[in-house]
Amino acid sequence: MAEVVEKKQEEYNGGAGAGGRIEVVNPKPKGGLASRVIDLMEKLIVKLMYDSSLPHHYLSGNFAPAPRETPPTNNLPVIGYLPECLNGEFVRVGPNPKFAPVAGYHWFDGDGMVHGLRIKDGKAAYVSRYVRTSRIKQEEYFEGAKFMKIGDLKGLFGLLTIYIQMLRIKLKVLDDTYGHGTANTNLIYHHGKLLALSEADKPYVLKVLEDGDLQTLGLLDYDKRLKHSFTAHPKVDPITGEMFTFGYSQTPPYITYRVISIDGFMHDPVPITVSDPIMMHDFAITENYAIFLDLPLIFRPKEMVKENKLAFTFDETKKARFGVLPRYAKNEAQIRWFELPNCFIFHNANAWEEGEEIVLITCRINKPDLDMVNGAVKEKLENFSNELYEMRFDMKTGQASQKKLSESAVDFPRVNECYTGRKQRYVYGTILDSIAKVKGIVKFDLHAEPEAGKTKIEVGGNVKGVVDLGPGRFGSEAVFVPREPGTNSEEDDGYLIHFLHDECTGKSSVNVIDAKTMSADPVAVVELPTRVPYGFHAFFVTEEQLQEQAKL
Repeated sequence: MAEVVEKKQEEYNGGAGAGGRIEVVNPKPKGGLASRVIDLMEKLIVKLMYDSSLPHHYLSGNFAPAPRETPPTNNLPVIGYLPECLNGEFVRVGPNPKFAPVAGYHWFDGDGMVHGLRIKDGKAAYVSRYVRTSRIKQEEYFEGAKFMKIGDLKGLFGLLTIYIQMLRIKLKVLDDTYGHGTANTNLIYHHGKLLALSEADKPYVLKVLEDGDLQTLGLLDYDKRLKHSFTAHPKVDPITGEMFTFGYSQTPPYITYRVISIDGFMHDPVPITVSDPIMMHDFAITENYAIFLDLPLIFRPKEMVKENKLAFTFDETKKARFGVLPRYAKNEAQIRWFELPNCFIFHNANAWEEGEEIVLITCRINKPDLDMVNGAVKEKLENFSNELYEMRFDMKTGQASQKKLSESAVDFPRVNECYTGRKQRYVYGTILDSIAKVKGIVKFDLHAEPEAGKTKIEVGGNVKGVVDLGPGRFGSEAVFVPREPGTNSEEDDGYLIHFLHDECTGKSSVNVIDAKTMSADPVAVVELPTRVPYGFHAFFVTEEQLQEQAKL
């Protein structure tokens, strides 16, 4: 088996060229009569069909967008010390709409803004910049919101919103040449490039400048080989240097799998057959396999109109299906499908192989509803379950099983990424206070059993540490940075770094936690010069990677 896999990997990495010319994004929107007429149509539809009294929760408080970009601000106050292994740039992306919405707004809708902390020799500088997408450039041209939003895709109003956007594109008011994604979801580094991602678009390439500033270089379409959307959660194998990714679509093929070699060449698409146009936010890899999640959060525009629901609705009657495919398969013929009880998954922690079994560590959601982060919502969690699970798929018997590892609610699971696709011991997650507010950081030990009888996440059993952020203080995804790269040192020898906001004082910071001890006393607190809104995923760019990408 190992020899076959190694041979297939050589075939893949022997692909043509050092792929990846960066395409400069220069859309050509048009004003004029057609634009004004469509604007009037839109205003009339909004006036007649949209309830403007509905609050925009995700545009208020610390969800409100930062009003402007922040150029590099140096010599920030540091309480404690910044370890040498944190030399690099810590970046986190999230939604930050530049223009007020015409009608509805969903938390997933905002323009991508990257917040960066450049760390060098114990000193820190902060910067924030928009990802210069085609979408934001065109809305800047019009000085207002023009692209449809997820928050509008509900009921008949949602259908008309789709038609308005189609009309704008058909009459060339909007230029769809470069897509219309927000680049607001995740960041990853591959082939000397830092990529900003959202799953409805292609990757945007960012460059970190010497002073920590962030520059958008353009779009990456892998020399025109990428014709579909690109997940916000690709996986980079730390041993082979390859990147594995996929895209999902509302038209067949609903899922398309891709492998990108260490030198940036994107290999031929592998369509994956599923019965419905699903939302597949994440997937996983092991040393030899890719794992696909066919979960019943389905794009159903008819139900959107008939039942006044969001376009993606959860079907409680369907099983959860997991497809296991050899990583270098040229087609889907060898995929094995496994079934488990109905659920949805936004984020996986890791996966690996144990004998004949594939093991997936993931955050499992019971009965998701995307309306939970849309418009008016309640602050506290109600009827929401998001728990850490171990799922096993037996390649010999075809059987699947699952085991609950935590109480609710935990999400944004991270591991020491030197172990991506390989068996590891520790998982670091965020403890949720509401659907989108992080009240603590938790460390799980997969070698220990969960403690019976618990009703909340607290130390004991497989919970080895909890850092409570304190009253009115909320964090974000915590990224593990090893003290020494590789797998020769202890797996948890390193630090967790994350953004934090104090709603009592209105101030934001970057906090560093000792991942081994999970002490409540941070190793370092970097005080930031401005408020940082709550956001999505984060990434740590090492000093070595910074030097490599500086050549772009």
